[in-house]
Amino acid sequence: MPENYTLTYSESVKGWPSFYSYYPDFILAMNQYLYTFKGGNLYRHNTGNVRNQYYGVNYPSTLTGVFNQEPTTVKVFKTIELESDDSWDINLTTDLGAGFMSNTDFVEKEGSYFAYIKRITGSKNLSLRSTQGVGRNLNSTGISPNPITIEFSSKVTSMISIGDDVYYSNFVGPNPNDFSDPLEIGPITEISSDRKTIVVNPTALTPGLQVPVQAYILALKDPVAESYGTTGYFMEFKVTNNNTDAVELFTVDSEVFKSNP
Repeated sequence: MPENYTLTYSESVKGWPSFYSYYPDFILAMNQYLYTFKGGNLYRHNTGNVRNQYYGVNYPSTLTGVFNQEPTTVKVFKTIELESDDSWDINLTTDLGAGFMSNTDFVEKEGSYFAYIKRITGSKNLSLRSTQGVGRNLNSTGISPNPITIEFSSKVTSMISIGDDVYYSNFVGPNPNDFSDPLEIGPITEISSDRKTIVVNPTALTPGLQVPVQAYILALKDPVAESYGTTGYFMEFKVTNNNTDAVELFTVDSEVFKSNP
């Protein structure tokens, strides 16, 4: 369903310069003030002590922008810095991923608010660098929804840890690298001391199934704990503030560098 707006026309620019998210019955600018009528009542805007309140309902402040330096280069967006007197919630979207930071994630440093970019909970993209190939499994025991134990002939890399989500691809042949699309099994709950065995809780695997022997195993880091930033050619950001007091936002900055996969 499309989002609705109230639009205002300006004779001086011969266009529609302003979009409002509230819906008055009538609107008029006079003597440097904006007046609206709603439900038979007259309202003068920008004069009350409570900000972002329209006709007795509180609304958030939102601002949307885009980082697009070197548009033909894939970049890693690592941080967000807000030159503001308050912290904001931020939703981030790129052509290759997404990120989110709550206002509580920000730390005030030298008059600005700073935070590392975290991906959205539940966002799972196996093409990102947080995915680690483990290798073909030597043996597998257990049937979902019970825990599944997966054994390997060599040690699992130290980059794999408890909480990582595990996927498997089944060999479909005839070529040695012919594997099916990865299927999610669930998170790692245990890793043996010799790092040759992992135990997985098959939360995403259909009940009554098990992991085939010689399947190719992959592991994906937790999207929130893995705060390496988000990757893409560009990044669109939407900042949101629910404060009913006066808040100022001057700039939104990001630490950006070229991606080297």
